[in-house]
Amino acid sequence: MKFHGVLFFPVTPFAADGSLDEGRLAQHIEAGVAAGAGGVFVACGTGEFHALTSDEIERATRVAVKATAGRVPVLAAAGGPTPVARDQAARVEQAGADGILLLPPYLVSAPQQGLVRYVEEVTAATRLPVVFYQRGTARLTDSTAAELAALPNVVGLKDGIGDIERMHRIVRAVRAVPGGADFQFFNGLPTAEMTAPAYRGVGVDLYSSAVFAFAPEIALAFHTALTEGDETLVNTLLDEFYGPLVALRDEVPGYSVSLVKAGVTLRGLDVGGVRAPLLDPTPEHVARLAKLLEHGLEVIAA
Repeated sequence: MKFHGVLFFPVTPFAADGSLDEGRLAQHIEAGVAAGAGGVFVACGTGEFHALTSDEIERATRVAVKATAGRVPVLAAAGGPTPVARDQAARVEQAGADGILLLPPYLVSAPQQGLVRYVEEVTAATRLPVVFYQRGTARLTDSTAAELAALPNVVGLKDGIGDIERMHRIVRAVRAVPGGADFQFFNGLPTAEMTAPAYRGVGVDLYSSAVFAFAPEIALAFHTALTEGDETLVNTLLDEFYGPLVALRDEVPGYSVSLVKAGVTLRGLDVGGVRAPLLDPTPEHVARLAKLLEHGLEVIAA
């Protein structure tokens, strides 16, 4: 399973009564695939994994598999307590997913061999390829990353920490082991475009784009400019769209998800609000997001 291009992390739409809205999720995913997504990661961070039941994750996965119809890979999330993660992994496999994004154990700090044990026990519950998400308290050393990469169905590592030196050492260590050349690395920081140039410098070209969920035109234009070396457009979008977006995002914890959902609604698909403990953006913040979105579209049109 190889990824290319912009990776799409859809939001999870909720109906007026707070339930999972499968119809709008299908519309959202279909639009993203039609726009040119290189892969769909459903019910993950942007999709409010933290607030979904295992049943909802399974249902969302089935929707994504049907909507993509084999055009691009579909990965779904599993994570948290080991028994829960194992159950979720089995469920998304049954739902037809092509792979799993394995989030870290919940809350606890663990020694390196404990993290290895966690990945071993969860991956034993599925035959699907797994991408491990390094974030929170799950911080790998280069030797641990190489050990995980040697596990039979661990195919990738997504970084949500942002320590470039650590990632450089991890990439070098994994690439040095047999089969390491095919292992895939992902930049998983919020609004990853802001750090994409730096990650490319240490050999991490793939990244998750939350912006793609509500402005695929901007996300694709940035990716093309970055890939083709168009520094003028890259810098213009970083200065005039992504930078201000990050500044707005950082005003309220959780806006890395809430603003994306508001953006999808601004573009014409009402996906509802966010579940607790997140909060929906204020009207003022939504208005600022709308202006940023308008300007970003103007930049790429020019």
